[in-house]
Amino acid sequence: MPSTTLVRTPSSQCEFGVASIDITPPVGMYHRMWGAAAHDRSTGIHRPLRAMVVVIRPLVQIDLVQAQTVLVSLDHCLLRAPEMEALLSETCRLTGLSRTELLVTFTHTHSAGYLSRDRAEMPGGDLIGPYLDSLPSKIAEAFRAAQLSVQPVTLTYGSTTCEMGCHRDYFDDARGHFVCGFNPDAAEPLPLNVVRVTTDTSPTREQGSGENNDDPLLTLPENDPLRSLSASDPSLARRASVVATIVNYPCHTTTLAWENTLVSPDYVGALREVVERETNAPCLFLLAPCGDIGPRDGYVGDTAVADRNGRHVGFAALSVLEGMPPAQTDHEYAGPVFSGATLGAWRHRAWSDERLSKAAIARSSQLSVPLPYLSSLPKLADAEQLHQELIAQEQAARIAGRIDEAAELRTLVERQIRLLHRIRPLPQGEAYPCPAWAWQWGDAFWIAAEGESYHFLQSELARRFPQRPLIAITLANGTNCSYLPTREAYSKSQLYQPEVALVAPGSLEHLTDAIGQQLAEWDTL
Repeated sequence: MPSTTLVRTPSSQCEFGVASIDITPPVGMYHRMWGAAAHDRSTGIHRPLRAMVVVIRPLVQIDLVQAQTVLVSLDHCLLRAPEMEALLSETCRLTGLSRTELLVTFTHTHSAGYLSRDRAEMPGGDLIGPYLDSLPSKIAEAFRAAQLSVQPVTLTYGSTTCEMGCHRDYFDDARGHFVCGFNPDAAEPLPLNVVRVTTDTSPTREQGSGENNDDPLLTLPENDPLRSLSASDPSLARRASVVATIVNYPCHTTTLAWENTLVSPDYVGALREVVERETNAPCLFLLAPCGDIGPRDGYVGDTAVADRNGRHVGFAALSVLEGMPPAQTDHEYAGPVFSGATLGAWRHRAWSDERLSKAAIARSSQLSVPLPYLSSLPKLADAEQLHQELIAQEQAARIAGRIDEAAELRTLVERQIRLLHRIRPLPQGEAYPCPAWAWQWGDAFWIAAEGESYHFLQSELARRFPQRPLIAITLANGTNCSYLPTREAYSKSQLYQPEVALVAPGSLEHLTDAIGQQLAEWDTL
């Protein structure tokens, strides 16, 4: 096999705009996300919450390519079906977007508050409705700002691994069943994908003269790889301005748990802070499929642990950014240099027009993948009756002073409420039509799917397309299908994710194949 002489820099060319807005809820709003929590209301703010809006458009509009994708990332855990539908509909009305253009996802923090209107009678629940009503107008405001910032950009992709997150299907030998928590027996580094979004801000040679001119060639550091190429290709000396950074990582946002009473974006807050401080540009966090992944150090009440976890991922992302080559260049073997040794010189070569054109390729597809329901899925009427029975048992235990029993029953009531939330919106029939999305942006594939997929969705597609950067997004436009575990996970006794799943074993593998078939079509073009 001949030696490689050209290493392509994985990249995309598109139009891109980004903006964010504060969506921190009021202190005292209903906050109880965890069944084991002893509080109902939030007591303060750890870090503010954000909504981030990204507008992505092809550089050249052609038939069969969606005109734009508007990606909204919210610092919340998720929204149930009624609230999700209301948010999507009202946001489209206020922005003029179609439903096919809008994709809302979540950083999935479990410390932002439980946003369900049926909690209105709970302490602080009266604040949920007005807060939810305010979100579409804030998203619309950020969308208008993002539209104004849209410009041609280069997306440069890099990756590493990060051990902050770890497999969380853990077998408790003493009790003979599985629990949802750090599993050191399946510990392995997880992929961390980073996208640097840059635009050219080259000064012209006419901007200065003499000793103080602003010629970009002269302002480059002596050791900059572009300086050595400036004589043969001055275009390489263009200054690239960072517009944004995208961090894509698969780890549940569950550092903070039942003991925490503060509103928090969890580890995502410190992660963004670290990256933004060094790049002076917004950082968008996109949660990758992580149904079976959680923090090694999690389920705590200490916000310092969340910040430490965020810095762990943030510094790993910065290491990727530091190792990225200049935008719009590939790494080319330049030949031998005869010195004390015969050295092999490599240089960053500016893209040709053909390379620019390939990086600007844009394709998109929206899928509906039928996933069969579990045969054991309870009937709605039966689930509602059990809910009322559990409420009565909790009240009786509390009146009788059996506090420990009442606390346990309160957790069971909470679980039953969430089961009802999951099964009420399901469409009739034998299968759930799971929505999924796929894009090709230049050299990269992006995918998104509803629900909480196990990491298999990302890892298997990355295995199938090893030469393509793969950005994977979970919780896209809701979670009506709930968890999507691997086929093998359904056999694990008392494991939480299969217990709350709504679709049959093999559904995740079927979804993965459906998305993979679409990507394979593009990969052969």
